[in-house]
Amino acid sequence: MPVRRHFLRSSSALIALPALESIGFRTFAAARNTAPPKRMVFLGFGWGVTNETWFPDAKTTGAAWELPEGLKPLARHHRDITVVQGCSNKFANEAHWGSTFWLTGANRYAEPGQSFHNSISADQVAAAHLGQDTRHASIQLNTPDSQNSGHGPGLSLAWDSRGKPVSGLENPVAAFHRLFSNETTPLKERQAMLAQKRSVLDAVLEDAKRVQDGLTKSDTDKLDEYFQSIRDIEIRLGKDEKWLNVPKARPPVPEPQPGLAGKEEIQVMYDLIIAALQTDSTRVLTYRQPVGTLLQSLGTKVAPHDMSHYSPGDRMAASQKRDAMQSQLLAGLIDKLKVVKEADGSTLFDHVALAYGSNIRTIHYLDNCPTLLTGGGANLKLGQHLVLPKDTPLCNVWLTMLQGLGIPAERHGDSTGVVKKLQA
Repeated sequence: MPVRRHFLRSSSALIALPALESIGFRTFAAARNTAPPKRMVFLGFGWGVTNETWFPDAKTTGAAWELPEGLKPLARHHRDITVVQGCSNKFANEAHWGSTFWLTGANRYAEPGQSFHNSISADQVAAAHLGQDTRHASIQLNTPDSQNSGHGPGLSLAWDSRGKPVSGLENPVAAFHRLFSNETTPLKERQAMLAQKRSVLDAVLEDAKRVQDGLTKSDTDKLDEYFQSIRDIEIRLGKDEKWLNVPKARPPVPEPQPGLAGKEEIQVMYDLIIAALQTDSTRVLTYRQPVGTLLQSLGTKVAPHDMSHYSPGDRMAASQKRDAMQSQLLAGLIDKLKVVKEADGSTLFDHVALAYGSNIRTIHYLDNCPTLLTGGGANLKLGQHLVLPKDTPLCNVWLTMLQGLGIPAERHGDSTGVVKKLQA
């Protein structure tokens, strides 16, 4: 137990402490009478998986399923993960875009005359509901290797209500400082800066309203999008004002070393996810993970694109090695979710809904997207292998998770309904 006690002492977050009657914790917790909050995490990767060794046997479903070779490192969590087969985004048509439409299910040609269109991602739907009481409505983690990792257009896994990309933090150092470094600018100066931003925003909004009359439909649509962007800015300014005088939580992890890549980058980003959740800095996170640098850190010389077009030999071996390491890293993250305690004695794992996967199965195949779910936050039936009818909308899974978190979403993307077999 000494390691665990040291870990808990290293965190300043009250939510991470054990319930110690000697310091009156039970009385304090009872007075607040609040249940631990729900959280949502999406972990996405590009280039798919090794089709032959990542997916469980489709003939063995339910709780009796066996872990395939690519998921063997997750054996200790077998009863707490569910693998879903049969899902896809029906509008997906770009073989190298592993995450662009993964959480949106959008049709890129939905807007006449445009070659690219996206819609809101599932994490941002969650952030609108779960992010109201935290400093950050959501946190987007990215990698500088995203282009070489098969992700496609976007700045993270997240897309806002207008289908515009949400920027991500591209390395662990940037993520650490966003979460835990306090402002050095004096409070009065920051207040003045916010007031100036509001003044500019009000002036811009007034000018925009003056030109509303007599516009064509196309111009009206553009102006509506402009007004939405202004509303988004207003929301962010409001949140900045709310938290202006509130110090950030003390970090329960040390500041990362610069220059981390591949396996080490993912490990530290996972640690920062745990830290963000346990300090309640945010309740919604996404991470667009590296693949190219992961291969390099594993000592393989196969290029990531070539690996995805594998055949028996070095390419397939590299793909399988990648699968195993990704599963090993995920198992470590689940370990930590199960260790960190909430105020009521439960764990972070009990209140997190986590999805792990890609928009690509393998090579150029966009059906049967690899999908793994874990965490008790969305009241999902874990410890099972679920094979759904071919081309079931992946957004049905996201809708099931959103509703399981208590978010009143009636549909999402191209969803046709919830997956009842997923509901506990």
